[in-house]
Amino acid sequence: MISRFSLHTASFFLLTILGLAWVTAGETPRIVSPQEIQQATKAYGPLAGKRLEAWQALVDNNINLPEETQLQNVNNFFNEVRFISDIRHWQKKDYWATPVELLATDGGDCEDYTIAKYFTLKALGVSQKKLYLTYVKAVRLNQAHMVLTYFETPRSIPLVLDNINKRILKANQRKDLVPIYSFNGDGLWLAKERGKGRSVSGGTQKLTAWNNLLKRLDVK
Repeated sequence: MISRFSLHTASFFLLTILGLAWVTAGETPRIVSPQEIQQATKAYGPLAGKRLEAWQALVDNNINLPEETQLQNVNNFFNEVRFISDIRHWQKKDYWATPVELLATDGGDCEDYTIAKYFTLKALGVSQKKLYLTYVKAVRLNQAHMVLTYFETPRSIPLVLDNINKRILKANQRKDLVPIYSFNGDGLWLAKERGKGRSVSGGTQKLTAWNNLLKRLDVK
């Protein structure tokens, strides 16, 4: 259970990710501290610490690479985490885990993969304006699903970073997904055919789970 792991620790790293001061030329963001790794190791065992170290190495090794390469490497990294339902993992119907929780416990569902990919790519310098957490209907599974979509330009067909189909494909190649709505820190959009869609009044204030996640992390 997450009560064994400090959410204040997770809060520190996410505030670092969202901040701008450290994103300067020639510097590598420090997204997990030695203390955080030590805490995760104590709570969940040595492999938890190794996973957090690997996350930092992911950022270290990708900070100056082309965005296409960053997308591929981040997608591959988090898709290695085991899939587990919220009911089984957290004993809650719907729980949005932080990236620290995801990696420390080596378990999460589609929202958790998407959140971790989103914040990691932001840490690597990818503009928030290109990244959207997107709710879809997974047709073959007949259930709601979340993916990360990336728009190279505002008019581009987005790329889809997914844990079901682990290949990064353009949205128009994913006939198995029906877009519903997308969001990021800037707002909430109703989906249109393979695009970002129409802005919704009230934006992400309508997304209770997202705002609860940011509140737990003390992110403004």
